[in-house]
Amino acid sequence: EVQFVESGGGLVQTGGSLRLSCAASGLTLEDYYAIGWFRQAPGKEREGVSCISKSDGSTYHLESVKGRFTISSDNAKNTLYLQMNNLKPEDTAVYYCAAGAECSGSLVLYPLDAWGQGTRVTVSS
Repeated sequence: EVQFVESGGGLVQTGGSLRLSCAASGLTLEDYYAIGWFRQAPGKEREGVSCISKSDGSTYHLESVKGRFTISSDNAKNTLYLQMNNLKPEDTAVYYCAAGAECSGSLVLYPLDAWGQGTRVTVSS
């Protein structure tokens, strides 16, 4: 059974930092051509935040998080990370990880239909 377990969220003030983790089981992340993070803010649709492309190792980020977020993975731990710095209130959302076919910018295309519970990030102003 494929499972993603996201962690690391919390309540921080504007300008603070968090490091999200996503532990995958039932699959090997490096077998997928794209792994990344989505987020869903209250009342909004889910959006792709960051993506790693297996083809060349390139990383892609949503324009609004460029320069502040860094995506990385540890194949030995089968874990995906998202380092988030200089957080802003508009980053408040539940964050989910995913594995899929390819990156379309920051979006993981055709993600596996195996969503975790997500990890909640709340940034206070």
